[in-house]
Amino acid sequence: MIAIIAEKPTVAREIAKIVGATSREEGYIEGNNYIVTWALGHLIGLSMPENYGLKGFKRENLPIIPETFTLQPRQVKAEKGYKADPGALKQLRVIKKVFDRCDSIIVATDAGREGELIFRYIYSYLECNKPFRRLWISSLTEKAIREGLNNLKKGTDYDNLYYAAKSRSEADWLVGINASQALSITVGDGVYSLGRVQTPTLAMICSRYKENKQFIPQKYWQLGVGIEKDNISFKAQSKEKYSDKEEAEKRYRLLKANPTVEVKKVDKKAISEEAPLLFDLTGLQKKANSLFGFPAEKMLGIAQTLYEKKLISYPRTGSKYISEDVFEQVPETMKFIKAHPKYGEYTIGLLKDGLNRQAVNDKKVTDHHALLITDVFANELKKEERQVYDLIVCRMLEAFSPKCQKEQTTVSIVSNDMEFEAKGSVIIEAGWRAVQKKSGDKTEDKDENNKNNDVPNSLLPGLSENEKLQSTGCSLIEKQTKPKPLFTESSLLTAMENAGKELDDETQRQAMKDCGLGTPATRAAIIETLISRGYIIRKEKTLIPTEKGMAIYGIVKSMRIADVEMTGMWEETLAKIERGEDNAETFMKSIGVYTSQVTAELLSSNIVFKETSSNVCCPKCKEGNIRFYPMVARCSSEHCDFTCFRTKAGKTLTDAQLTELFEKKILGPLKGFKSKAGNDFEASMILDEELNVKFVFPERKNSSNTNYKKGKGKPKK
Repeated sequence: MIAIIAEKPTVAREIAKIVGATSREEGYIEGNNYIVTWALGHLIGLSMPENYGLKGFKRENLPIIPETFTLQPRQVKAEKGYKADPGALKQLRVIKKVFDRCDSIIVATDAGREGELIFRYIYSYLECNKPFRRLWISSLTEKAIREGLNNLKKGTDYDNLYYAAKSRSEADWLVGINASQALSITVGDGVYSLGRVQTPTLAMICSRYKENKQFIPQKYWQLGVGIEKDNISFKAQSKEKYSDKEEAEKRYRLLKANPTVEVKKVDKKAISEEAPLLFDLTGLQKKANSLFGFPAEKMLGIAQTLYEKKLISYPRTGSKYISEDVFEQVPETMKFIKAHPKYGEYTIGLLKDGLNRQAVNDKKVTDHHALLITDVFANELKKEERQVYDLIVCRMLEAFSPKCQKEQTTVSIVSNDMEFEAKGSVIIEAGWRAVQKKSGDKTEDKDENNKNNDVPNSLLPGLSENEKLQSTGCSLIEKQTKPKPLFTESSLLTAMENAGKELDDETQRQAMKDCGLGTPATRAAIIETLISRGYIIRKEKTLIPTEKGMAIYGIVKSMRIADVEMTGMWEETLAKIERGEDNAETFMKSIGVYTSQVTAELLSSNIVFKETSSNVCCPKCKEGNIRFYPMVARCSSEHCDFTCFRTKAGKTLTDAQLTELFEKKILGPLKGFKSKAGNDFEASMILDEELNVKFVFPERKNSSNTNYKKGKGKPKK
């Protein structure tokens, strides 16, 4: 008798059909010398501290570093603490019964790090010693399952995958348990949670939020000239940006008085824009969030449903490439798109012209290839399922299409000793960009493949160097500097993928793919964990830290546990363990040392969590009252987003000072501010009409200027 264990009942039923198991029993399906059962996800996990005789949160117990980790069934919350999940215990009894009856086992849990861990933990907990082989497939079509069953792999071939998964699990336990207990003990009021990956992720969100809200915009001015030739009008902007309004106005008057312009240089470049690579899970989550606002966890759920409906390949992939043997099947698979109402016409033409091979690379395929559709017709899909399925179809067509050929023109123009610039680009051959054009899609967002397309499809007339023209007008435009935007789930996934580094270049991002925070399969869960613990909230498309999240960040921001780059390096080590290039035991020793350091840092901290209510009316909504926190002051109304950070240019404001600022709209002058250059300065602070905090500087001697002296001494935010 052969046992087959899948990860979910739906997958088990599909496999049972193929192997001829038809007799359904509680928890398994039997027949034709097979017994097919399932795991219901993570049935077994690492034991909690209580199992090692360590009850409660006690300073003297920390750090908790077991010599040998033990396993226990999945736990659920009970009236007093936790207890074993009754559903997990029931299914474990079924699996033990199945394993006892069989001669060998086929492992059919999801073919990835977590799927391997699910089986190995069950196998170890049940103290099973039956031989096992691995079913390793990238889709659930009947063809894929049959081929996989005919080419079963040795169970030992995936030992390194298990070691990486086990190391990740134990590292998360060590850091999470010890850091959470240490923080809770130090605070002394409530239970708080920290984690190996969740805390650096929270730090990124809070840091960006703080930077955004504390940003003090600086005004600047830019000049523009209008030009017309051959009935084609365009505008050129000054290359210089003026921080002094008087200087900008002086230059503007010169332009008006002398409207002659001269073409200094015309630079034309032919640009080949390579098609985007296929989707990995993170890429699909980012796109779905940008276009449809889907949270990463929801998108993963939709993709998993499409996978279980046999419509797409394995979704939890970290690769954007496919292998040669998979590429051979792509033309046949793409025939199923011919009837697609949006993409059918384009597909027919693409198959005639031949496919681009830039996404084909055996060496860059990890455990699973990039996301593809299968040779199963997609019928009767729900709206959101159709949206995600169509994203994968669209990206497949783009990836296998030819390059987009463009001509980009940059024109340098001189007028009154000022240099102006105009850019334009014209698509010569649309290539992969024709996919959405022909489908009628108007939902394309500005993705990584459009970074050089500053002025898409703008037409410039024929211009010659030294040619003189009369401008049709000029303008003086007031602008202001902008902060980095708050994180959306899409931009946060990019930051997690790159371990916090902002990388525009696709090659650099690929080089960093093993150094990210978490994995494509776990990043959505990390975001949801931060939300469920009350550290962040979703507000429209952005992720906003709560007071609790900001307080945690204020404590850990300079500690090892918030180190994004180091956590990213660990992910790289886990990937090397998976490939057999590094040692799990060495990795765990380093995690043990790190855990001791983090625990000591937290236990020695002087942490105060406090919230002070007030009768100060919110200057924005006029309905809520201001609440004072260690790092910020915020409106009490859940419908108002008014926030003011205490620290301004290195000086921390008191409750009384903030109250005066909110009530009188002006505070000071105060001493003790520091510029970025490290210089001390004195200034008053005002709340402007948009409720931004701005500095007002005292009048200098020998000057009628009531602001800072031009070009000197201006403090930076």
